[in-house]
Order: sequence, then C-alpha cells, then structure tokens
Amino acid sequence: MRYTDAISTQKSQVVNKTLRNTYGLLSVTLLFSALTAALSIAWQLPHPGIIITLVGFYGLLFLTHKFQNSSLGLVCVFALTGFMGLTLGPIISYYLNTPNGSSMVMSALGITGIAFLGLSAYAVTSKKDFSFLNGFIVVGFFVLIAAMIASFFIQMPALNMFISAGFALFSAAVILWQTGEIVRGGETNYILATVNLYVSIYNMFISILSLLGMSNDD
Repeated sequence: MRYTDAISTQKSQVVNKTLRNTYGLLSVTLLFSALTAALSIAWQLPHPGIIITLVGFYGLLFLTHKFQNSSLGLVCVFALTGFMGLTLGPIISYYLNTPNGSSMVMSALGITGIAFLGLSAYAVTSKKDFSFLNGFIVVGFFVLIAAMIASFFIQMPALNMFISAGFALFSAAVILWQTGEIVRGGETNYILATVNLYVSIYNMFISILSLLGMSNDD
C-alpha cells in the first residue's frame, strides 16, 4: 500500500511540474510572440509568403523536437514562436486597416483566450482521457491540408469558411488532447507540450480572425 501511495505521489509531482513548466513557458513565449508581432507591425514588414513560412515553421519545429531534452530546445522554442509572431504581424496589420479592424482583432484575441482557458480548465479539472481524439486529429489534419490545397484552385467563400472553422475545431481538439496528456502523465516534456499548445492557440486565433473578417465581408 505504501509503495502504491509513493508511486501515486511521484506521478502527481511529475504532472504538477510539467503543468507548471508548460504554462510558465507558454506564457513567456506568447508574450515574446506578441512582441515580435508588434515589431513586425511597427516596421511594416511584409508577409514572408507561404513557402518561407512553411520552411521556417517546420525547420524550427524539427530542431525543437531534436533538442527537446536540452537547453537548446528552449532556444528553438523562442526562435519558433518569435518567427511565428513575425508572420502574424502583417496579418494583423491587414485586418487593422479594414473597417472595424481593431474590434475584430480584439474580439478574436478575447474569444481565443476564453476558449483556451475554458478548454484547459476542463481538461485539468475533469482529468478525462482524451485519447479518443487522436483519430479526429489525424484525419482532421489531412482533410484540412487537402482543403487548403483545393482552395488554391477553387475560390469559394464557403470553402474558406470551412477551412477556418475546421482549424478552430482542430485546435480546440489538440488543446484538450495535449492538456489531458499532461494531466494523466502521458506527456512529461514541457518543451513539446508548450509548442503544441502555442501552435494550437496561433491557429485558433488566425481562424477566428478569418471568420470574423468573412462575416464583415473582408
């Protein structure tokens, strides 16, 4: 009985440490990303384009995974989130220059923040196993990629709305799954957990902003 209690206590300590480190690092990287986005807006930097964005994102993501167990992993996390902030700046600038742009950006920020906090709180307090979302996440990823490719050839507002709504739901599923993995002890690497949550928040914000823009005919 004592051995079982010791194991349970040790697991609880690991979970609490991972949660603390993950949300601590996530908070700092979100602030850093906001800073680089603000600099991008102030300097009026152009968007780097889809090719550079994808190469930069996946290249830095690969390095983050490679060095996930060393201090270099932290450097890669800040490089990744800082880079994504730079790509976010021109997008926000575009919306700020549209009618009701400021309110749309603030609304997207507010909705994203509330959604993230709500999903995280639910996963932490319920301690449910969200592994059943694995299939949805995998299938959803490929469906969204196919839809994005199709959007280059088929210009349909309904398709763009589907992609944005799909990414918002996909991001919500990843947040639930990743937080659930931490809470249940399935994920103990706070660097990888931080990156997964950051990317989900980034995608959710962009998706919600896009949906608000479509509703405003922008």
